[in-house]
Formats: sequence, structure tokens, C-alpha cells
Amino acid sequence: METPSPPRKGRLRPTLVLATLSAAFGSAFQYGYNLAVVNTPHKVLKAFYNDTYFERHGTVPSETDALLLWSCTVSMFPLGGLLGSLAVGPLVDRCGRKGTLLINNIFAIVPAILMGVSKVAKAFELIIFSRVVLGVCAGISYSALPMYLGELAPKNLRGTLGTMTEVFVILGIFLAQIFSLQAILGNPTGWPVLLALTGVPALLQLLTLPFFPKSPRYTLIQKGDEDTARQALRTLRGWANVEDEIEEMRAEDQAERAEGRLSVLNLLTFRPLRWQLVSIVVLMAGQQLSGVNAINYYADMIYTSAGVDAAHSQYVTVGAGVVNIVMTVVSAGTVECLGRRRLLLVGYGICGSACLTLTLALLFQSSVPELSYLSVICVFAYISGHSIGPSPVPSVVRTEIFLQSSRPAAFMVDGAVHWLTNFIVGFVFPSIQEAIGAYSFIVFACICLLTAVYIYVVIPETKGRTFVEINRIFAKRNRVEIPEKEDIPAVGPHTLSPPAKETSF
Repeated sequence: METPSPPRKGRLRPTLVLATLSAAFGSAFQYGYNLAVVNTPHKVLKAFYNDTYFERHGTVPSETDALLLWSCTVSMFPLGGLLGSLAVGPLVDRCGRKGTLLINNIFAIVPAILMGVSKVAKAFELIIFSRVVLGVCAGISYSALPMYLGELAPKNLRGTLGTMTEVFVILGIFLAQIFSLQAILGNPTGWPVLLALTGVPALLQLLTLPFFPKSPRYTLIQKGDEDTARQALRTLRGWANVEDEIEEMRAEDQAERAEGRLSVLNLLTFRPLRWQLVSIVVLMAGQQLSGVNAINYYADMIYTSAGVDAAHSQYVTVGAGVVNIVMTVVSAGTVECLGRRRLLLVGYGICGSACLTLTLALLFQSSVPELSYLSVICVFAYISGHSIGPSPVPSVVRTEIFLQSSRPAAFMVDGAVHWLTNFIVGFVFPSIQEAIGAYSFIVFACICLLTAVYIYVVIPETKGRTFVEINRIFAKRNRVEIPEKEDIPAVGPHTLSPPAKETSF
């Protein structure tokens, strides 16, 4: 009996859904949780730092020392993220996407234990050290997870699965905000448990992810194991005839033979990928420099000026988290219908408009008190706009615009830009805010505008296209030629090119 032809479009089969949940919950959720978990209970943690310092030295730390300790606690996370992003390329090439995610759980479980015992050990150094290690974990997750999900998904679901990285990051942030409430764990007795909970998602991933397939694309193109790749596709798709996807992977393998395994240094000088590289730098820099961290920094002040009691502002923050989740889920549900470009352009348009309006509201609310309510609306509008496009969609696009051989090196550059700009905003924004006040949001509005213009002019719509088709679109802009399929010598099912030689950083 002949095998029936599969549906033209892939569907969310149980194995694909469960693999996505296992990978995203253990990596992205845990990343989001650590991003927010020290924010709300910062007064409780600072009190622990002060008490520990007093027990050791018989005096409370000076303002400078206290500020230095807390600054280290906060800033070590993006520093670790930068280190993790630089390690992800060699890891995903040697261990695979799934293997990298599993190994990465070590960098979540060990610091979870250390932070959980830090109060008993009376050592705030354990928290600071753990934040560095958790940053490494986040840096690896932020690159390896989108690669894994993007390579598992059929092309018509690549956008939806790609946005799951951001969906689970936002869910992690939201749950951290809930658990950090003073009535739950954000108190002097509960904070060690609050910090240690970061190990739970990692443990669950260690127990579940080994039962799901490796990336078929990695298995076939980089390892040359077509039989295993075919079996993985059958498991993920739920039907036996997967030859169309196998053929597409062969075409990608043939199209990129000349590249070999590109290192970061090769990538920076490789003309056929010039505009792809510039595009991910713009997308990642625009995501962080468009003001999202500044909005979070200003939020409590804006809520207070609108008459929200300082003790209740944490609940308004939770409300903003709900908006963030809802709009990110909306983005995930519409990215295959509306496309990547449209969501990015609409998102940056909303963010830029919200920044301009917020500037005016902050400048004139002293003379027109009712404008303080407009400021709150602007905060929620900005969060909505960023959650629609600038936050979730770059995770999709950065996977789609590179082929297999260049993707690890590209994600190293992408991750480095993400974490460096994250650190720069956190380090520089307080000084900018002190110097020019509300006018700082005009700077963010300009960045939103410039990023949107670049997206409109340079980045093509990638929805529904194969990786090779997207590469051909960029080839025209890079002024290089990629041979059409019929121009490439035929390669049989068991005569794939051997895995290209890997190069170092």
C-alpha cells in the first residue's frame, strides 16, 4: 500500500507541541524568571546584604559599598549573558541544539542551590556569583532555544514556534513578579526559596527533553545522518512521507557547501551574508535601545504620580505583566497570518508614538495633573507595542535569514549585541535621565523610527519561505549569485556531502 501524501502544511502535532513546551519552559521561562526575580524584593535582599556585612565588620556598609554590592548583583546577569552568548556557537556545533540545552541546565541548577543556602551560609557572595552563572545560562538559552525550535518547525509554523521563546520569557517574568509579592515569597523568610525556584524549570527539562528528537536539520546537514533525520521528522510531523522536507534540507546543504562552518571572524568579512549580519545587529540593538528598560525604570514613578500608592504599585506592575503576556500571545498567534515585517513595523510605530506622547505628558503633568493618567496609558501602550513586534519577532527572523553553516556564528554576534546593549542601557540610562529627564524618551522615539525605516527598506517578508529562498532574496542585495536548484549537481539520498570542517571562534 502506498503511503498517503501528507498535508501541504505542517500542523501542531503532540510531539512537536510537547518538545516545544519542554525546551521553552526549561530555557526561556527560566531566563525570564531570573530577569525579574531580584527587582521587587530588592529591599529585602539589600537588608540581608547589610545585616551580613554588619555581622562580619561590626558596622553597616557605606552608601558607596552598599551601592557597589547591589550594582554587582544586578549587572553580573547581563555580563554572564554576554559570556554565554560567546560560548553558544561551539556548543551547538559540537553538542547539537538539544544537547546544548540539556548541558545548559547545569548553569541553572547549581546556582539555584547556592542561592537557596546563601541565607543559612550568611554569604551574599553566593548570590552575586550565582547571578553570573545564571547569566551564562540565559546567554546560551537565548541563542540555542530559537535555533532548536526554528529547526524543528515546518516552515508554515516557524513564526509561531519562534515566538515561543519570548512568550515563555514573559511568562517567567510574570511568575517572578507574582512570587516576589511581599505576601508570597518577597519577604525576609521567603526570599531564599524565591531565588532557588529557578532550578525547577531546568530540572523538569532534564527529565523530559531527552525523550524528544534532535533537530532534524542539524542531524542531516551537519552530521550527515539522513535516516535519523527522516525518523525525527516522522515523529514530529505525525506522517511517514517527509521527503519534501528532506529534499529541502538537501538543497540547503548543497547551496551552502562552499561556506563550510563559518566562524565569527569569517562571518564578519563574508560578503554573501553582509546584509543578514547587519540586519540582526539592527534588530537586536533596536530591541534593547528602543526604551523598554527605560520604561520599566520609570514605571513606578509614573504610577505614583498618577496617584497609585507606593505599596500598591507592585500590583500595577503585575497588571502590566498581564498586558505583556496577552500581547505576546497575540503576536505568536498572528505572526504567520500578518507576517514578520508588519508586526515589527506596527510594534515600533506604537512604541515610538508612546515615547513621544509620554515625553509631553511628563513635561506638562505638573501644570495639568490629569496628564499623569495619560502617562500610565503610554506605559501600557508601549508595553503592548513592544510585545507585538520588537520583543518576540526578532527571535524568528534571526533564525530564518541564515543557513545552517552560518547560524551558530550569527547567533554569537546576535547574542553579544543583545547583552551588550542591555548592559549599556542599564549603565547609561540613569545618567541620561538625570541629565535631560523626560526628554530621554525622544531619543528612544528616534531609535524606534530609525529601526522601523531599516526594516521597511532592507528586511524582506520571510513568512512561508524556505531558508534557501530567503537566502536568495538577500543575495540580490549582497550582489552575489546563488545557483538555482537545477544548476546544482544532483545528490542522492545517501550521498550527502560530509559534515563541513568546523572552525574555531
